Amino acid sequence: MTALDTVGAPALTRRTSPSRGLLLAMLRLHRTALLFWLGLVAVAAGALLWAMGPGADTAWAEYTDMGCDQARPNLGCDSPGPATSRYQTAVAVAIGLVRLLPLLTGAWAGGALIGRELENGTARLAWTQSVSPARWLAAKLAVPALLLVTGTLTLTLLHRMLWSSDRAPLSVMGWRGWHDTGTFEINGTIAAAEALAALAVGVLVGLLLRRALPALGVAVLTVMSLVYVLDALRPYLWPVKTVVTSLDDGTPSIDSMIVETGALTASGARVPIPWCSGEPGCQARKGITHYYADYHPASHFWPLQLMETGLLLAVAALAVATAFVLLRRRTGAAV
Repeated sequence: MTALDTVGAPALTRRTSPSRGLLLAMLRLHRTALLFWLGLVAVAAGALLWAMGPGADTAWAEYTDMGCDQARPNLGCDSPGPATSRYQTAVAVAIGLVRLLPLLTGAWAGGALIGRELENGTARLAWTQSVSPARWLAAKLAVPALLLVTGTLTLTLLHRMLWSSDRAPLSVMGWRGWHDTGTFEINGTIAAAEALAALAVGVLVGLLLRRALPALGVAVLTVMSLVYVLDALRPYLWPVKTVVTSLDDGTPSIDSMIVETGALTASGARVPIPWCSGEPGCQARKGITHYYADYHPASHFWPLQLMETGLLLAVAALAVATAFVLLRRRTGAAV
């Protein structure tokens, strides 16, 4: 080979596309958050897998050894033994981590993902390297959303497997109902939808404030308010069923999501149950003819799930659309 051939040979260079470069830079910049998320999923998944296997076996053996599975269990069954306490703790840890996820996601999205990069100029540097602001924001939303949904739905699947087990001690002993807040959220689509809404809200707050610490604080408060409002609205997202009982039967006893209880007069008016201190005939003398209870049966699980999920996704979509509009106004034709 001559020197001329060497000079004339084209150099082989590997070019990285802007999108791939943005993805790699993002994963490298936020590798601590990625490792934290993987660790959180691993801990919660490990707790649920343990609860489904040896945890459930030892708790159930302890439960049956105490005679609590009999038709007339003894009074000691009201207090769990050590094996059942460990089982209960493992499940509570998994549920607690999932319930904490929206706050962690909102804080990270507002503070580190967006606010810090706008504050220290990293975002503008990326925009000058063949990455448009719109593509930058899309990557900031898409990559975490994919990881959040994948991890959260994995935990939801594991918890549903545990919940549907015929030998799940907590289900048998009635310590958790399908309508309990943590169980209700992790057993359906709400947990993943909450994470997506928290991500979108955090990103929007970060774009609005453009500073890490203020964005972190405001995002946490906003996500907390959103979760609180939806928890309060949950019983009213689907029509309730009503059960009415006579004075002789007493107040309705329902093991489900109770929305409202009270008393009925002869005219059918709903009034609070009067306080009578056990005095015979007191309710009738006060004009009470029946008791009532509005409630959601277990068959309302998925209607309530999907209604709340829809609201959360609507909040997420609105926050994402507002974020893109805000970014376009601030960067002009660069978007």
